[in-house]
Amino acid sequence: MKSKSMLQHKKEAPKKVTCAVITLSDSIKNKKQDKSGKILINALNEKHIVKEYHIIPDDSKMLKSLIKKLANDVDVIFTTGGTGISNRDITIETLREIFEKELEGFGEIFRYESYKRLGSGVILTRSTAGIYNKTLIFALPGSPNAVKLGVNLIIDELGHFVKHVRE
Repeated sequence: MKSKSMLQHKKEAPKKVTCAVITLSDSIKNKKQDKSGKILINALNEKHIVKEYHIIPDDSKMLKSLIKKLANDVDVIFTTGGTGISNRDITIETLREIFEKELEGFGEIFRYESYKRLGSGVILTRSTAGIYNKTLIFALPGSPNAVKLGVNLIIDELGHFVKHVRE
């Protein structure tokens, strides 16, 4: 059951938002190889507008620089990759350095829904979301199935989320 205020907020929210997708990978070199990036772009373009798409290595400085540039041009940034626990997985630490607010609920729901499908191995993912410079950022794992799950959890609420970030 949805609240009256939530329904009102959704009415006032933008119907389409602009998005950017960043794939972080040391092994993916071109857009043809990037299955997760394609899945994310295709899903987002069904309801919103993907303005930017980049593939970068797992490099903290490059990620911060790109996010700072993109935050001036889009409402929402999605990253895919680098959310695990290997030494090269730098996405979460990098984002937490720049987040003005973290939206822990996304990671909690993502892990809960993943757990129902996959079991306790999902403890290894550190997916999260947050806000930087009035821009929403969602950090998804690099696996295609994880990207499908993550985007499906939030795609219908993106306009609602953006409305609140802009306030």
